[in-house]
Amino acid sequence: MGDPAFTEMFLLTLFGEMENVKYAYFVLVLLIYLSIISINLTLILVILLERNLHEPMYVFLCGLSVNSLYGTAGFFPRFLADLLSDTHTITRAACFTQAFIIYSYAGAEFTFITVMAYDRYVAICKPLQYNSIMGPRTVLILVMAALLYPLSYMVVAVSCSARKAFCGHEINRLYCANWSLIRLSCDANALKDVFGICFTAFTVFLPCCFILYSYIRILLICQKRSSEFKSKALKTCLPHLLTFVNYSITIISEIILIRLDSVPRAVAVILSLEFLIIPPILNPLMYGLNLPEIRRRIIFIRKNKMRMNVTLPYSVRY
Repeated sequence: MGDPAFTEMFLLTLFGEMENVKYAYFVLVLLIYLSIISINLTLILVILLERNLHEPMYVFLCGLSVNSLYGTAGFFPRFLADLLSDTHTITRAACFTQAFIIYSYAGAEFTFITVMAYDRYVAICKPLQYNSIMGPRTVLILVMAALLYPLSYMVVAVSCSARKAFCGHEINRLYCANWSLIRLSCDANALKDVFGICFTAFTVFLPCCFILYSYIRILLICQKRSSEFKSKALKTCLPHLLTFVNYSITIISEIILIRLDSVPRAVAVILSLEFLIIPPILNPLMYGLNLPEIRRRIIFIRKNKMRMNVTLPYSVRY
């Protein structure tokens, strides 16, 4: 236990068992991070550069990829540095900054999935009113809400945590998590439980309820329509449904992990990294492969690039 008035450094304890294989982990993690950057940037650039993709669904998808780059930037650079370091301490300011970025990323992931569910609901249940409802002003408001809602909540949550006195300095994680920091505070356990309940309610429960409500309405509409309509609705909703299910599983795993004390280190490492690795990789791949417009645009760009390499003189190409 440290002096609660002078806990200015925290120790990330899960790095202790990685010393013998840290270089192998470094190469693997670096490849994963570069993959996340490349596939998300590809998706963002395709959507921004192609005017035909300047539609609400693709704008929200672009926001999802931007959020993935934001969240992973708060984790991977520091994680890669820690893998090569002999000490795994982090300053109080850096710890709370990392916690803010990672948790606001997690919240924004759910809010973007929520606005995408609303977009699918309007497109399927109110197709004739879609263009009037999902106009540029509405899309801008939804994007800003998806960004500002988790950011504002985490500003309050992290600010409250940062003012607390701490009775410990060891964090049993690979990164700083706000809940782990609260558990080290000297306050009563009741206050720690209140934070956990509020975070789960605002960032998980409310968005999940809205998403489920949207899909219940979509299913009710599909029951009254033709099999061809059902097939088209399922095709357009499938990537979003897979994104929602995948992220729900990863975030629930994270919520369970941070509340358990006796978890094997290997399990703790896997679960703590899951929501920072799987969604940023899976989401753009899933949408890029399943949404015909994006798939066609990527193939078109690649063919044009190959054609230019064939037709341009050697000296120009190289």
